[in-house]
Amino acid sequence: MALNYTFVDWDLITSFVIDAFKGYGIPEEDAKICADILIESDRRGIESHGVNRFKPIYLDRIKAGIQNPVTNFEIIRETPTTAVVDGHDGMGQVVGYKSMKMAIEKAKKYGMGMVAARNSTHYGIAGYYPLMACKENCIGITGTNARPSIAPTFGVENMLGTNPLTFGMPTDEDFPFVIDCATSITQRGKLEYYERIGKETPAGMVIGRDGSALTDTSYILKALVSGEAALAPLGGIGEELAGYKGYGYATVVEILSAALQAGNYLKMLTGIGENGEKVPYHLGHFFIAIDTEAFMGADSFKKTAGNILRELRNSQKAPGQDRIFTAGEKEHDVWLYRKDRGLPVNEAVQKELIAVRDELGLTQYKFPFEA
Repeated sequence: MALNYTFVDWDLITSFVIDAFKGYGIPEEDAKICADILIESDRRGIESHGVNRFKPIYLDRIKAGIQNPVTNFEIIRETPTTAVVDGHDGMGQVVGYKSMKMAIEKAKKYGMGMVAARNSTHYGIAGYYPLMACKENCIGITGTNARPSIAPTFGVENMLGTNPLTFGMPTDEDFPFVIDCATSITQRGKLEYYERIGKETPAGMVIGRDGSALTDTSYILKALVSGEAALAPLGGIGEELAGYKGYGYATVVEILSAALQAGNYLKMLTGIGENGEKVPYHLGHFFIAIDTEAFMGADSFKKTAGNILRELRNSQKAPGQDRIFTAGEKEHDVWLYRKDRGLPVNEAVQKELIAVRDELGLTQYKFPFEA
């Protein structure tokens, strides 16, 4: 299905998203954090977590009363190198930003820092937080649990969230190494994007209660909520394609997102109450920062990391392939392409942006796709 995109200037879309978040009751400084994390996803070409999700994941949840626009960031427990915080169902991006900032500050003082968060909400693109660490010459690690989507190996019931396990490492190149992916074979955000563009889900990504592969994206999104479908773990269904590895790593993220902070987990994260009503998700996250200067020095680390990545990219290529990538490189390429062009906005999102603008009376904004 062909899509019509219009590029929107970065300053324009950023100002609009900030003002729209403010219109929904988010304080200005928090709105800037939320907007930056949201739009960073589009800068890196990860549309599944960018402006595509602005209205349905954030604004609609605030309107539904299951997410608080004002974030009460409470420190529950703290040591020199660790902390436990409670987000009280505020903006997940604000919880994530402040938590990683705290972890970095601890790492700069003591070499390592870790913060565990509970009672949070969707915190946007996970890769944003390790990028924060990389800018300070730190290794950054984060993960989050989520509403149940993944079936355990040999199971068909959605039990685990898509649970990304995300690493960022500074290098001596123009971009850091950042691996940011779900522990499922795909994620709900990508399925939501498929639905928007009218694309079927490739067979093998989603399993039905009868064990069959599902491909109808609209049905899948409903069935994931009702429990009639589940995502396959990274690697695939069963043991033959090593799906147990994705299942295992998803469980690691679940434990670190719940056990350290005495938070919610598994079926407690459905977002659906006893009577079928929408309720807060109460998600958990964790953030780790490791100061490379505390080992053999930041310059040494970055040079070795860069050498490793360059050797990988320069290794022998498969027939018909002209390039080998390392994690974070494709995203950097997208930014180089988009930085002077702007954010590509498809027709479905164009309608949502117009609707939000008109609802809030932000008449100072006129988008290029309205011409």
